[in-house]
Amino acid sequence: MRITLDKNWTKKLVQLPESGMGYQNVRVTLTNGDHVEAVALNAQILQLPDGISPVEPKDIKNIELATED
Repeated sequence: MRITLDKNWTKKLVQLPESGMGYQNVRVTLTNGDHVEAVALNAQILQLPDGISPVEPKDIKNIELATED
């Protein structure tokens, strides 16, 4: 599932380093407390994994770079 990010998230992601050319591996915290690993494309589109419940921009509480374990 892909969703277009609000401008405030785009502004935040632009300030963070890329994981690769034009993308960032991110950890998304939702307002319900769930955490989702996703990919932000060009700091504007959020590519969420298949099989999760539908997410809208208003459901996003925080986005941060994913850490590699």
